Amino acid sequence: MTAKKNRSLVGDSARAVDERFGTAGFLRRNIRKAFPDHWSFLLGEIALYCFIVLLLTGTFLTLFFKPGESDTVYDGSYAPLRGVHVSQAYASTLRISFDVRGGLLVRQIHHWAAILFIAAICVHLMRIFFTGAFRKPREVNWLIGTTLFALALAEGFAGYSLPDDLLSGTGLRIAQGIMLSIPIIGTYVSFFVFGGVFPGEDFIPRLFTLHILLIPGLLLALIGAHLMTVWHQKHTHWPSTEKTESNVGGNPTYPKFALQTTAFLMFAIAVLTALATFAQINPIWLYGPYQPAAVSTGSQPDWYVGFLEGALRIMPPLSTDVAGHTISWNVFLPAVVLPVVFLTLIALYPFFERWVIGDSRPHHVCDRPRNAPTRTALGVAAIAWYGNLWAAGGNDVLSATFGIPLEATTWIFRVGFFAAPIIGFAVTRRLCLSAQRRDASEAEEGIESGIIKRLPSGEFVETHDRPDPEQELVRDAEHPAELVRGLPRHIIPLPTPRRITAQVRSRINRTYTKYQAEVPSPDGRTEVDKSAPSDR
Repeated sequence: MTAKKNRSLVGDSARAVDERFGTAGFLRRNIRKAFPDHWSFLLGEIALYCFIVLLLTGTFLTLFFKPGESDTVYDGSYAPLRGVHVSQAYASTLRISFDVRGGLLVRQIHHWAAILFIAAICVHLMRIFFTGAFRKPREVNWLIGTTLFALALAEGFAGYSLPDDLLSGTGLRIAQGIMLSIPIIGTYVSFFVFGGVFPGEDFIPRLFTLHILLIPGLLLALIGAHLMTVWHQKHTHWPSTEKTESNVGGNPTYPKFALQTTAFLMFAIAVLTALATFAQINPIWLYGPYQPAAVSTGSQPDWYVGFLEGALRIMPPLSTDVAGHTISWNVFLPAVVLPVVFLTLIALYPFFERWVIGDSRPHHVCDRPRNAPTRTALGVAAIAWYGNLWAAGGNDVLSATFGIPLEATTWIFRVGFFAAPIIGFAVTRRLCLSAQRRDASEAEEGIESGIIKRLPSGEFVETHDRPDPEQELVRDAEHPAELVRGLPRHIIPLPTPRRITAQVRSRINRTYTKYQAEVPSPDGRTEVDKSAPSDR
């Protein structure tokens, strides 16, 4: 009897909600929506779950943190610092770590979640880039993802700087130097941000407001926009006999995907908790409070700003005096211009590739990276370039660990700034083309079976099996011959801007679309060359 009443109560409640909001129709349309089941599509979910953990743990920490820079005498549980003059921010962080029950665990979960949040966004962006999932109609979502990455960097640095310890204070001092390097307006920017002379007493409260209110609000809005766009446009998927450009395949939202993603959320929380329990991170009590005259040896920022640190370290000394003002190019170029240009190029890449290739078709099937060797090579070149800068951020540690002169490590990374991306591009493109040739050979000859047969003539040969239909679909290249642009042939070769642009575009186009390995035979490659139209 009680069960019937409960079912009746639930049914009546559901009916009342549906009558007012029309939820039943929405659920009927979307409860069977397909989600991809490949592991690579879970990378974005890791970032989402880390963000959820950040919101929960950040709310807890906000209840106890005091964002003040006024001087106070520490009298908490950590004996080595009792009686030391510290800021309110530093004292409250120590209180959270040693006096609030579970405070240190929550604080470390928060820090690990921030690190993995940015790492997951990076890996997710790389998955989208290497598989071509940014192509039409998903360019706007790529821009949203790039903006999320930039905001995550700013949010991470803001949270890292709030405790006002010696390590984070050193980072803020570097940030102030970067602001001062901006020509003309640098001093005004620094004065406005810090509320006067560095360090001042206004910056930590302002940074706290940005960290808990403005940037999280922007992140939450953009993540919502990203998810709604994905829901509307549907996911990309790997090619197969059942998944094409005109349909969607995968697991239904309910019950399979809902159970799977809930379990994955629990697993992510468990991993973050385990990391916070067994791997200490950011022990500010060992660094001590920030003092403008002190800098700790071997100090390193969190990994996501390591590339900025490395760019500053390897930049040669360069400055210019203009009308009595000194422009510090050795700070402005690596710390302001370089990251802005880098993030801008990442954001605009989908539009550049579409302009070069001339492919305006919508794409819902992922590329295999080897089938787009130029794009893959560019991605590896960017990773090599970033990795070189990231490693340069710890050149002092590398020098001390391996016994290499510090000046030698600096020059190694200066050479790597130019050499690493070039080598990465050349090697990766050749490897992709080599893999395409192997695929073409298997498509033409079949796959070695390991079975030896003896022919009536007495000759021994190995039999070859035909490739699996699913594998054949994955091997297919996404750039057909009609996308290859012919080289412009002008009757009067005048170097006008329009003709120069046409020449550059056609040559870049052929590095993207004209692969020798896509056609198995030399005759076929010749036909591709003949069929390429010529731009007049």
